[in-house]
Amino acid sequence: MVAEQLEARGIEDPRVLGAMASVPREVFVAEEERRRAYGDTPLAIGHGQTISQPYMVALICEAADVHPRDRVLDIGTGSGYQAAVLAELAPEGEVHTVERIPELAERARRRLADAGYEGVAVHVGDGSVGLPDAAPFDAIAVAAAAPAAPDALYEQLILGGRLVVPVGGPEGQRLELVVRSPEGPAVRKSVPCRFVPLVGEGGYTA
Repeated sequence: MVAEQLEARGIEDPRVLGAMASVPREVFVAEEERRRAYGDTPLAIGHGQTISQPYMVALICEAADVHPRDRVLDIGTGSGYQAAVLAELAPEGEVHTVERIPELAERARRRLADAGYEGVAVHVGDGSVGLPDAAPFDAIAVAAAAPAAPDALYEQLILGGRLVVPVGGPEGQRLELVVRSPEGPAVRKSVPCRFVPLVGEGGYTA
């Protein structure tokens, strides 16, 4: 997976490649899907949600530029896989993840523990408004598409903090890296992508 799907497609950060190699992706999918766990495709996890393809997870994590002591917020827990990769990247920091569907949050909590990531804090709530009680964050990674980068998430970044979020609708999306600067939001990167909708106050209605 790392060589054929990530390095071959331009993922260069050695820490991201190492994190992706370390996290047992098969733990985060249904038993009947485990033979497909490392394929270059998203997989259904129930409730109309998916575990993103490995390349997109790596792309988000590389853009977020997570450092070992960073405080990180993961929006759209889903299976818990992306939160686990972020935890590998911030072993001395904190990783919080927010999921709006309680059943998925509980399943992710169990799978994170099974994989050795008990330190990841799983929250149930509207991820589109972030986690103000735990802010500020060095990096926020969003695994669902919003109409625009949510203001609430941007406001929960430290100065110089990074927000990585898919922006757009069914007709087309782009993955944006938004950096908090004294002059306001600075969009540093934008590439095509496709994600499920970010549902909530700062996203789309259900």
